[in-house]
Amino acid sequence: MRPLTVGAAQLGPIARYETRASVVKRLIALLRQGAERGCEVVVFPELALTTFFPRWYFPDDSPELLAYFETEMPSPETQPLFDEAKRLGIGFHLGYAELTPDGHRYNTAILVDSDGTLLAKYRKVHIPGHEEHEPQRPFQHLERRYFEESAEGFSVWRAFGGVMGIALCNDRRWPETYRVMGLQGVEMIFIGYNTPLHYAPDPIQDPLQAFHNHLVMQAGAYQNGTWVVGVAKGGTEEGVESLAHSAVIAPSGQIVAQAVTDGDELITAQCDLDWCSQYKDTVFNFDRYRRPETYQLIGKQKGVVPPP
Repeated sequence: MRPLTVGAAQLGPIARYETRASVVKRLIALLRQGAERGCEVVVFPELALTTFFPRWYFPDDSPELLAYFETEMPSPETQPLFDEAKRLGIGFHLGYAELTPDGHRYNTAILVDSDGTLLAKYRKVHIPGHEEHEPQRPFQHLERRYFEESAEGFSVWRAFGGVMGIALCNDRRWPETYRVMGLQGVEMIFIGYNTPLHYAPDPIQDPLQAFHNHLVMQAGAYQNGTWVVGVAKGGTEEGVESLAHSAVIAPSGQIVAQAVTDGDELITAQCDLDWCSQYKDTVFNFDRYRRPETYQLIGKQKGVVPPP
C-alpha cells in the first residue's frame, strides 16, 4: 500500500468585499482540521481567495477587477497560510487569479509541499463562459474576458509519494484533460471548481449540474486509473447559487467521500495510490490495449487528426 490521506476543503460563499485576510483565516481553519485528521495534503477550490468575480462586467482597467488578481504568491496576505501549512507539515493546493509581471491574466492553481516550497503551478486550459458584456443575463460568466487560455497544457509532478496532476473547473468536463495526464502515469488529480447551478445558454441542464459534475470526474478517474479530488466553492454567493458536492473519487470511479453541506467543510479520505495499478495494469493498460495509430488513421481519413 501507498496510503495518502487527502483533505478536500470545500468553501462556502465569499462576499464581494470580503478581505483576503478574512478568507485566509477560513483556509487556515480548514487546514488545521486537516492536521487533526492526519491529512498530508489539503485541496482548496478554484479562485479560493475571492468571490467569483467573473459574474460581473468590469472595464479592463477597473481597479476592482485588478484587485481580485494576485501579483505574487505568496503575497503578504497569503503568507500566513504558507506559514501555518509549514508549521503543521501539510501540503496544499490553492486556486487563485494570477496577474503576471508582463500583464497576462490566468486562472491558476499551485501545489505546495509540506515544507512550504512550491511544487507545481498550473494555468487553466479550458476557459468557459463568454467574452462580451451580456447584461440581459441574471448574472454573467466572463471568464473568457478576464482570463487567457493557457498553452502550457497538462503536466504531472512527483509529490506526496505519487504522481500528482492539476486541473480547474471546466477542464473536468473534457476527456483530454484526464487522458493527457493519464498517459503520464497520473495517480491523483486535484480539481477545484466554481459552478453556478444556472446555465444561461441552456437552462434545461440546470437540474443535472450535480449529476454531470460527478459523471465527468468519475469517468475520468475510472478510464485513467487515477484518484480525483474535486473541490467546490458552493452555496449562494452574491445572489448566485453554486454547486457544492465536493468529492474524493477512487480509480474504480467510486465516490469514497462527499461533502454534505454547501459551506466550509473538510472531507477526508485515505487513498491507496497502489489502487491505481489495479486499473492501469489491467482493463486500462494503455500500452497493451490502447490503439492511437488507429485513431489517427481514422482521423486522417475523415479530415480530423485527434491528439496522440
